[in-house]
Amino acid sequence: MSSFTAKDVQRLRQLTGVGMLDAKRALEATEAADLAADAHMEAAVQWLRVQGLSSAAKRADRDASEGAVAAVRDGAVAALVELRCETDFVAKTPEFVDLVDEIAARVAEEGESGADKFADQITKLATTLKENVSLGRVVRLTADANQVVDTYLHQQSGRGVNAVAIVLAGGTEPLAHEIAVHIAFAKPAYLRREDVPEADVAAERATIEELSRNEGKPEAALAKVIEGRLGGWFKDRVLLEQSYVKDEKQTIAQLLGDASIVSFAQVLIGS
Repeated sequence: MSSFTAKDVQRLRQLTGVGMLDAKRALEATEAADLAADAHMEAAVQWLRVQGLSSAAKRADRDASEGAVAAVRDGAVAALVELRCETDFVAKTPEFVDLVDEIAARVAEEGESGADKFADQITKLATTLKENVSLGRVVRLTADANQVVDTYLHQQSGRGVNAVAIVLAGGTEPLAHEIAVHIAFAKPAYLRREDVPEADVAAERATIEELSRNEGKPEAALAKVIEGRLGGWFKDRVLLEQSYVKDEKQTIAQLLGDASIVSFAQVLIGS
């Protein structure tokens, strides 16, 4: 019995542009190697390349650092979708932008699995445009009762490049939108300090301590210097501790007042 699934076949077709039968043959030919899932997929792509079955397979390992993102809000739901490609020239084409918009609308309506239904269209687009085109991040946020959801999309040359979705409790849509705009430009990685991995904090603390000692900071003041610098490090990464981009005298936590952020997501081209 084969260990790969229909989803694996679909993914390989998306990566290489081959037909279903060739994708199955490649996965069958490489499954005996007993590789991890990602390594098995890479081996299947390589098998197709060696067999000369698809010119699209040659594109699978090319860097796809460009693309477009879409943001859709539908009632209490927000969806963000990223479609990747190799060049901004392709990312700005109407068919590319229209496809990522269509995928986002489907994700808002059906859930994140709705994006899987576009595998064939993505493969066809990659073949037509002759670039490595692939689905990137897919995010869907839902607001419960007494919560609001909003999105922000920053565009360049007719395509979205920076998308944000946010869910707020006890706040208004205008407030949610203001914070979404802030997130787009400040790029926080975490909502609160407690969300930052402990290993990252420990590593940064050790680096700051070594730096401070090398600068000759007095031992008596060392703890205070370390905590101050660590606080600045958190401020760069933690949304609630960041200074509001439109008024740096107040933090996002202060801007929120009695409202609270339930969740947020950011999808940024090139990150």
